[in-house]
Amino acid sequence: MPPRRSSAFYAALFAVLMCVAACSSNHDRRLGAAEPAKAPALGALPAGMVHRIGGAPEGIVFDATTNLIAVAVQDPNRLLLLDGTTLAVKRAVPLPGTVRHLQLAGPGGPVLVPVESVDELVEVSLPGGAIRMTKVGRQPHDATAASGGQIIVGNEFSKSISILTGGVVRATLPGPRQPGGVSGDGTTVAVVDVGDFTVSTFDLTRRTRTAVLPAGKGPTHGVLASGHRLIVADTRGDAILEFGLHPLAALGRVALAGKPYGMAFDATTDTVWVTLTARNEVVALDVSTPTPREIARYPTVRQPNTVAVSPGSHTVWVTGTATGDLQVINR
Repeated sequence: MPPRRSSAFYAALFAVLMCVAACSSNHDRRLGAAEPAKAPALGALPAGMVHRIGGAPEGIVFDATTNLIAVAVQDPNRLLLLDGTTLAVKRAVPLPGTVRHLQLAGPGGPVLVPVESVDELVEVSLPGGAIRMTKVGRQPHDATAASGGQIIVGNEFSKSISILTGGVVRATLPGPRQPGGVSGDGTTVAVVDVGDFTVSTFDLTRRTRTAVLPAGKGPTHGVLASGHRLIVADTRGDAILEFGLHPLAALGRVALAGKPYGMAFDATTDTVWVTLTARNEVVALDVSTPTPREIARYPTVRQPNTVAVSPGSHTVWVTGTATGDLQVINR
């Protein structure tokens, strides 16, 4: 008969297992925030048409109301407002620093432009290009709109999110270790923590964090999908993660090799477009069913860090950050 183990033995074993889990978690955190892959040379001709716009384009949105594409470029730092049909430059709005991500506050704008290098949120009106600047936390990485005219900014190196209305910071909420992508859904905002590899939700009415869940090996950004869902790119983990937001719940995971990074959602077709930075590709995922499924894949320009899409997914725009190109895929 094998010897019986005491409760002290099991307590010690549990302590060891908890230590192993904690050490593993700390090791993961030491990896730091995931970044897009350094894209290889092109292995195939990009689909559609490629237009040279220069200036390391990164950050792009399309506004169907004004038929304008907004894309951030450097050298000098500007937000280009392009005709969605001809790509003619309608406005070139000077920016005070560098940008990586854009969102629309709503149909017709404004464009939310978090300028990381100067800790400012710039709101750019459409179609005129008038600007409003607000000082926020350190290195604002992403910004999103929520109910009641609220704008939420993820301050990547301030461990906080800022809540703005009317160009004024009304509150700053601590909690995220290193906020990356932010997505507003009514009075809730979801924050991808690129330092802790988690997704959190915050109640904007009570101004508190309400839940937090693990989000893979190195998540970067998310997009809000229909049914109060958040679709997250686990860039380091080569996967797409799906969460419900009310309450926060993990719904599924789909493997997607190639360092997924840039994301755009088309509400008309329930399609998420995801760039694969290690493969110079863009993939369309149908998220209308419980399990996202791939429905299209195209070769892209080099370093496809960001993507935008028109309603109906009839046109997809991809930035080639390494080469100064804008790719247009008409479907």
